[in-house]
Amino acid sequence: MKVRDRGAGGRRILDGAELSVQRGELVAIRGRSGTGKSTLLHLLGALDRPDAGQISLAGERIDGRRDRELTELRRRLVGFVFQFFHLVGELTGEENVLLASRLPGAVPGALDSARELIERLGLTEAAGRLPHQLSGGEQQRVAIARALVNDPAIVLADEPTGNLDAASGHNVLMLLRAIADEGRAVVIVTHEPEATASADRVLELVDGRLR
Repeated sequence: MKVRDRGAGGRRILDGAELSVQRGELVAIRGRSGTGKSTLLHLLGALDRPDAGQISLAGERIDGRRDRELTELRRRLVGFVFQFFHLVGELTGEENVLLASRLPGAVPGALDSARELIERLGLTEAAGRLPHQLSGGEQQRVAIARALVNDPAIVLADEPTGNLDAASGHNVLMLLRAIADEGRAVVIVTHEPEATASADRVLELVDGRLR
């Protein structure tokens, strides 16, 4: 994959980065701020487009696809966990999780899956509260439950512990490990060494390449 900064100077953010992740594997990508970690994750999740190179998700090429096709691929294959949670402030924890199950194209049984995830992730008591009434760890678990509703093959997590205390961060990392062990491909990007302890592989993003 190659990506060039569209701003002044045209600096290359990613230059020939190569990555292959198998089902059941958790891969952690480290790097300093500004090295392109989030850009790489957005490319893998079909949120951004590469200037050159190929990207395949679950055996399907996604580079060169039209926007409508990419939206469908994201809905079907990818669960994205954002650093800042991106929960809808006017909806309760349960409603945030259920939201993904009610979108067009949701997989059959997504509504039941959403309720099972709430119970499994220990969110039953938090389910009726608004995001601002939840702890950081609870908000992140709600975000993970939302990402899993459509049973994605790939889960991508951008700095999943960046806004959490040590205990909550540990719990979230163990949850991501369990998600991988269930047969999903999981990729996290982080600048925190502690966040790599449960990974099968740890890669460093340096000068646009993964080492």
